[in-house]
Amino acid sequence: MRLSSETLHASTVAIDGRAVVISGPSGSGKSDLALRLLGRGFKLVSDDQTYLRMDDEGRLIASSPPTIRGKLEIRGIGIVDMESVMDVPVALFVELTSDMQRLPDDSRERLILDARIPLITVDAMTASAPSKVAVGLDRLGLKLR
Repeated sequence: MRLSSETLHASTVAIDGRAVVISGPSGSGKSDLALRLLGRGFKLVSDDQTYLRMDDEGRLIASSPPTIRGKLEIRGIGIVDMESVMDVPVALFVELTSDMQRLPDDSRERLILDARIPLITVDAMTASAPSKVAVGLDRLGLKLR
């Protein structure tokens, strides 16, 4: 039996109708990177837990569980209310790591619910992390999936 939905330990932001799922271990900087992307014109989809489902067109759709919708945890400040968007097609999967490859393969993907989502790795603790996510969306020429 195939799953039709899944909840990931991930934060998700969106821009121009494209969602970026940010995954990594606890404390790796998911919420912090999401906050920095919000300052670049992205909108919050979900923080800490992201609900993913396939739509009728075969696209992977990201939203927030109702209990945390519009909430973002900011370390040192607490949980704050944020403007958020729902039901956004996923275009990119970002895996947070401090073990970066210098020249990774551009064709890496993450399989989620039978959807193949382009994957990049980023060290969230670097100043360039938000720029790398934006470049990842543009450079890979990502279309909605």
